[in-house]
Amino acid sequence: MGKLSTHVLDITQGKPGAGVKVALYAVGPEGRELLKSDVTNADGRCSTPLLEGDALKQGKYELVFSAGAYFDVQGVTLPEPKFIDEVTLAFGVADASQNYHVPLVVSPWAYSTYRGS
Repeated sequence: MGKLSTHVLDITQGKPGAGVKVALYAVGPEGRELLKSDVTNADGRCSTPLLEGDALKQGKYELVFSAGAYFDVQGVTLPEPKFIDEVTLAFGVADASQNYHVPLVVSPWAYSTYRGS
């Protein structure tokens, strides 16, 4: 059975993004449905998979990370509005039997992601 997981890496400080709020949505023809909310731990990871087993289904999803609020807590002085605030990663799950790891690599000025396993 597959699972969906994530983590946050703060490349400004070269450390895990601890305390980042994460929201997971399923995206369908009728819009978005919130499936789970979590906060990253000291290692920048959610302590449990966001979805696993039968809960992970083929389809479209969005992960929304509260990066701007995280940088506020870190004491980073940024202009308002922030250039990077809420980061939304839209992705698809084609095979729910596989593992999908969708991390966020972020700074106040840029972000990236990739599919891990």
